[in-house]
Amino acid sequence: MSFPRELRCRHCGYHALWSPEPVAAAIPRDEDGRIWLLRRTLHEGAGRWTFPGGYVELGETVEDAARRETCEELEMEIELGALVGVYSRAQERTVLVVFHARALGMGHETDEASEVRAFAPDELPWDELAFWSTEQALRDALA
Repeated sequence: MSFPRELRCRHCGYHALWSPEPVAAAIPRDEDGRIWLLRRTLHEGAGRWTFPGGYVELGETVEDAARRETCEELEMEIELGALVGVYSRAQERTVLVVFHARALGMGHETDEASEVRAFAPDELPWDELAFWSTEQALRDALA
């Protein structure tokens, strides 16, 4: 799939450039090392498992976005840790930035999460993950 990099109107002079959009995410772990995941209810990957994340909004840092998205999707506060990795593909419109995180409480179901669960690393639902990047980031986080 090819994406246009820009749009130009030769009549009015309008010019727009397209760039990938940053997505921030966190992999929250509890004191027992379990990883909190949510089953998505909205958009791409609905019905499948992932960690909390979403688009970085203007006026916030990638770290702020990871904390906000975790709070919105799991109703959970977190303490961010080190960077897990940055994930992108040429054919996709996002760049995913994933952080390790310490869960500061329990996750809860929300409008964006029909189910919330803490998985031991050997119990992760590998066959039910929402995105290729979910799997890769989890594997990197566990390495």
